[in-house]
Amino acid sequence: MQFGNIQLDLISDGLFRLDGGAMFGVVPKVLWQKLKPADEANRILMGLNSLLIRTGEATVLVDTGIGDKFDARFAQMFAIDRERTLIDGLAEKGVTPEQVTHVIMTHMHFDHIGWNTRRDAGGEVVPTFANAVYYAQRGEFDVANAPDPRSRASYLTENWQPLERSGQLELVDGSRELLPGIRCVVTGGHTANHTIITIESGGKKACFLADLVPTPAHLKTPWVMGYDLYPVDTMRLKDEILRQAAEENWLLFFEHEPEQRAGYLRIDGKSRELDGVEV
Repeated sequence: MQFGNIQLDLISDGLFRLDGGAMFGVVPKVLWQKLKPADEANRILMGLNSLLIRTGEATVLVDTGIGDKFDARFAQMFAIDRERTLIDGLAEKGVTPEQVTHVIMTHMHFDHIGWNTRRDAGGEVVPTFANAVYYAQRGEFDVANAPDPRSRASYLTENWQPLERSGQLELVDGSRELLPGIRCVVTGGHTANHTIITIESGGKKACFLADLVPTPAHLKTPWVMGYDLYPVDTMRLKDEILRQAAEENWLLFFEHEPEQRAGYLRIDGKSRELDGVEV
């Protein structure tokens, strides 16, 4: 879609499932299952959405889905379901991996950076986007390389070590503008250095919410994930960001929503409603 002077598109890497209880933390199932019905294993359907930003001078990807380096057990555990991958989605937009100039990681969990790398014909794991600079928060990178026992399964070194060897990884310290009009904003909450990405062009503003608000079902302040390491920070920043988004009419993108993946937020008292947008 045209957004100001740039092009924004959500690219899907398919669908997967995570435990509904973990996705909604202390929210009772009797409430969340009305919005996100669970399967027989208590898992809910989730999207894997990356944001493609084309400015005319740069071709930028925000997060890269779950990738394809996993085995059958992994695919079954997370019920990965797709007819096409992120790479297929890019091709439909006329973008080859070689044309991507920048990749921005909101954080480094496996379901967000899987296509950072791929296996070549010889089985070696190499960067997928050979000509891109890959941005990651330094604090997130440090945690990913020495995770605590709870977080260890969320970080797969094959998703970033090849970038270190190729010299394509650039570490960022805190919130800053990465490219003209494209800014990473550290929110914490989900992880200590989790970020959201804001985009400004032609007087308009958009925000890729990543795991601060993974789906529209998480718009309410206390509806936070059990996966969040710092849920109080999530609630505080979520409330601030969403109120600003509603007041300033931001276009919001939801990384893990399979259906209503983008929209404009309206807040009326305790009510938070999303006007959906096709992207």
